[in-house]
Amino acid sequence: MSQALIGKNKIKLNASVGDKREAIALAGQLLVDNGHVAPDYITKMYEREELITTYIGNGVAIPHGTNEAKPFIKSSGISVVQVPQGVDFGEGNTAYLLIGIAGVGDEHLEILSNIALVCAEEENVKKLVAAKSAEEIIDIFERGM
Repeated sequence: MSQALIGKNKIKLNASVGDKREAIALAGQLLVDNGHVAPDYITKMYEREELITTYIGNGVAIPHGTNEAKPFIKSSGISVVQVPQGVDFGEGNTAYLLIGIAGVGDEHLEILSNIALVCAEEENVKKLVAAKSAEEIIDIFERGM
């Protein structure tokens, strides 16, 4: 995964959040702060979560916008929010890692596929949740992709 997609400034370690909405906001704000999306994209991330959960299993959620969010995407990128205490995503699912995604055109499909490959390995997820630095997280994604 390229530095353009993921970088130290797009990773939040040891986040403490009250609920999934707050966690999604953090993931979205990292995308906003790094110029990938307009602030309205975060609203579309909430809407997506209301339609269907972005929790994918193994303690991972991949919040992203609805199809109507496309106009708010400026460039493709991902953010990573590590929540060691976990955050409830409903139906008994707890996310310890949130990976926010913004993809120009159909790029989000390739990004999702690459993330799914890394996160399908429970060992990788454990390493991501336990990582003590942004560099460790970037390294796990780059090796896995």
